Amino acid sequence: MAGFDILPQFDKPQQRDLDKCVHCGLCLNSCPTYRVLGIEMDSPRGRIYQMVQVQNGAALSESYREHIGLCLACRGCESACPSGVQYGRLVEAARAELEANTQRHWTAQALRDFVFTDLLPSPFLLRTAATLLWLYQKSGLQAVVRATGLLGLFGKLAELEKLSPPAQLPTFFAAYGKVFPAEGDRKYKVALLGGCIANVSFARLNEATVRVLQKNACEVHVPADQTCCGALHLHSGIRAEARRLARRNIDALAKGGFDAILTNSAGCGSTLKEYHELFEHEPEYAEKSRQFSEKIKDINEFLASIPLNPAMRQLPLTVTYQDSCHLAHGQKIRAAPRKLLQAIPGLQFKEMPLSDLCCGSAGIYNVLQTELSMQILERKMELANSAATQVIATANTGCMLQLRAGVEKHGNGQRVAHVVELLDEAYREK
Repeated sequence: MAGFDILPQFDKPQQRDLDKCVHCGLCLNSCPTYRVLGIEMDSPRGRIYQMVQVQNGAALSESYREHIGLCLACRGCESACPSGVQYGRLVEAARAELEANTQRHWTAQALRDFVFTDLLPSPFLLRTAATLLWLYQKSGLQAVVRATGLLGLFGKLAELEKLSPPAQLPTFFAAYGKVFPAEGDRKYKVALLGGCIANVSFARLNEATVRVLQKNACEVHVPADQTCCGALHLHSGIRAEARRLARRNIDALAKGGFDAILTNSAGCGSTLKEYHELFEHEPEYAEKSRQFSEKIKDINEFLASIPLNPAMRQLPLTVTYQDSCHLAHGQKIRAAPRKLLQAIPGLQFKEMPLSDLCCGSAGIYNVLQTELSMQILERKMELANSAATQVIATANTGCMLQLRAGVEKHGNGQRVAHVVELLDEAYREK
């Protein structure tokens, strides 16, 4: 691979970040892959050790590539680390270095370029894909394909098909460029980021988010020029494209005079709050990205920080909560979603053991590392089942898809819902 690397030096793992790790091992039990595999090189400490070796001149071996690839980047280790190691930053940089030194078959590279560069940022292509997926799901073809077991002939394709997100029409792109007035006196002016896949697979969740905000004195703007946040790109080592998307979002929203810029997806929020890290070495956007990141709020974080409209009806449900990794570990937000759930009349909240242990979704990890993802999910469902509730609530769209697959395979018939969906139900008239 010598001579192939074109990555800027500042996009590789930095010595100052590597040096923070004292190799104490307190991160091991918080790491989902180490808990399943029991292999030191598949723990945060082991991966950092390998990054140090590469920093000191070791080759980017296939073994290194495999161990870095098996990491979920859930950042549970960051919550456990007494030294403040920014592991998420390190693993994203390591993947960027690997990506810059990877040469794929042209067909694989073309597909990757299409998904990350063309599909995810494009409302037109996402709507087209949603329509095709909707037809596949609603026409009965999906049921026939599943009944015949045909996909089982193609390895893990049957498992992946079960993880495919639902297509919801109309998509949330229909709300782009619109302003939704507050119910009653306006107290807050907020912007809502729709995401990319969420606009077509969680359109109803985005609509519920708008309604809940309206109920809570918010004028909700859905800026037309926003785009994909770039989280999936960063997790995959595609930093240049992530920066391009970040610049577009900053330019589209930074001057809107918003009290807050909101997202209902924890993975997106974590990336949006860290935009300033992408532009540490780019003077034009360094300050703009910092100001933008300071405006970003997770929907749970925002609603828990304002006087919540108490005009809710009874929801007689037993509910447990699964901490989304990028909310609990990335954004350090744990109390807010619990506060909101406990504010719903009639709702009985029950804690899940080890609620902040990763479910195995991790962006597109369940697609790339399906077998290990399913093992992690099975263990997660044992914890969810032990809570013995009707509903598993969470705060991230990827977790919702993963947990729904978990309920289907290992659950007790629980419903999986976003915290905001439960609030929306409580605000509806009987």
